[in-house]
Amino acid sequence: MPAAVNYPQITVIRPLGALNATNTLEFEQELTTALTENGITILLVDLEKVESIDSAGLMVLVAGLKLAQKLGHRLVLSKVSPAVRIILEVTQLDRVFEVFDSQLDLETA
Repeated sequence: MPAAVNYPQITVIRPLGALNATNTLEFEQELTTALTENGITILLVDLEKVESIDSAGLMVLVAGLKLAQKLGHRLVLSKVSPAVRIILEVTQLDRVFEVFDSQLDLETA
């Protein structure tokens, strides 16, 4: 008898440039839409192309994480750029979020 295997449904979001007060509303809507899609279990936010993030951008990520947890999903970060990694470390949010170097790392975790 074959074993049943459940693969997680991963959705990837790749913001570009800066995540700041001028564009966080759009980013928040994108996160919310992705998290409320049917079948999603993991939302991966690829931050490789994000050059900077301010407190508004961080607040949107935290709000997205809270929504994901409320819905029984995971929100994880991937390919965090060096500039953003420093901000996450200074704010200690690197301890709150799951951070992976690549999507492959997530799939094997």
